[in-house]
Amino acid sequence: MSRLDELIAELCPDGVEYKKLGDVATISRGGNFQKKDFVEKGVPCIHYGQIYTKFELFADNTFTFITAEKAKKQKMAVKNDVIMAVTSENIDDVCKCMAWLGDEDVAISGHTAIIHHTLNSKYLVYYLHSAHFYAQKRKLAHGTKVIEVTPDKLNDVVLPVPPLEVQREIVRVLDSFTLLTAELTAELTAELTARKKQYEYYRDELLKPKGFECKEMTIFDMLSQPITDGPHETPKLVQEGVPFLSAEAIVDNRLDFSHKRGFITKEYDDICAKKYKPQRNDVFMCKSGSTTGKVAINESDDDFNIWSPLAALRVNEHNSAKYLFYLLQSEEVQSQVKKQASHGSQPNLSMRKLEKFKIRVPELKIQKRIVYVLDNFEAICTDLNIGLPAEIEARQKQYEFYRDSLLTFAETGQMISQTDRQTDRQTDRQTDRTERN
Repeated sequence: MSRLDELIAELCPDGVEYKKLGDVATISRGGNFQKKDFVEKGVPCIHYGQIYTKFELFADNTFTFITAEKAKKQKMAVKNDVIMAVTSENIDDVCKCMAWLGDEDVAISGHTAIIHHTLNSKYLVYYLHSAHFYAQKRKLAHGTKVIEVTPDKLNDVVLPVPPLEVQREIVRVLDSFTLLTAELTAELTAELTARKKQYEYYRDELLKPKGFECKEMTIFDMLSQPITDGPHETPKLVQEGVPFLSAEAIVDNRLDFSHKRGFITKEYDDICAKKYKPQRNDVFMCKSGSTTGKVAINESDDDFNIWSPLAALRVNEHNSAKYLFYLLQSEEVQSQVKKQASHGSQPNLSMRKLEKFKIRVPELKIQKRIVYVLDNFEAICTDLNIGLPAEIEARQKQYEFYRDSLLTFAETGQMISQTDRQTDRQTDRQTDRTERN
């Protein structure tokens, strides 16, 4: 029997009481300061947007401050209060919250709920990130473009309220889970980053002229026709038809049709085709916006067309399209992209400038050998790029499962037996790791 089982058997053998949040907390709205009110030093403050972007589950320091004079007119959170962002663009993010654990009172902006309660702060935050709470907030949320859960409606949220000692034990276990999950995620993320850098290094090295002759030329010299793009006018999209791709469709150097802009009619595609129609082995580069320089190659015969943010390059019979695809990703070319792209509100690369980029290219036979090596190396990296993020996601789901299970009480007040066994194993691992360190 785990320590948690023992506490439940001792303190709440007849079950855990469920209460409304309004019965154990006082919920108020935040204040009205804005980002323009931030100062270098002063009273610590939390803007609701920071709950989404800067804070984790718990915090004892802020990133920003407002003046003491401004703070006098604001709503303040005290130690152990829970601060919740109650507006968002989507249902998943709305009601994200954190516990304030700092000793100093902190000013809270609008679009928030300040939850002053009698529970263990960490226990409450863990619960407010659980699947049990998610199901309730879906019913309480309203809005279309902006999703909101008003502080008044939060009063009706129902949650299990075990004795404080049980709450503390659940927090102890979940803290261990959180630490372990964070460590594993950090390790896997670092491994993924290292493998990507390794791949980029070897790719750039293979594309350097070492041990073979190269011709000095421009990108235009590799092509069978001038670089072109899609229509510059905004097309009318339809429910079904020819897939229409733009810059967002280039994902991890691949054309991802799930990120298509939409569909165009066959009639409009025929009009576009008078200027350009994609073929197998055409290479694409984003030439405007934040993704300028991103590259993909068309390795299918699927019917589609492109919009003007994409530049289309088609090689001649003396060169390999796949070699050009790799070459455009290299440091040699990407450095020229950065230098030549104009910078207004968004980067923009002229197709004529791209054609004039200076490159060094070996004969076709050597190009194919380099492509063969890079294809094999890329396949390994692709497996890692799929496998490691999947592992990270699996660890996160595992964590969420344990968290939700620990916060689920049966009518008898006992925890799910499978969870107890898993909890013990995870806690033992964490204890062993701590002792080794």
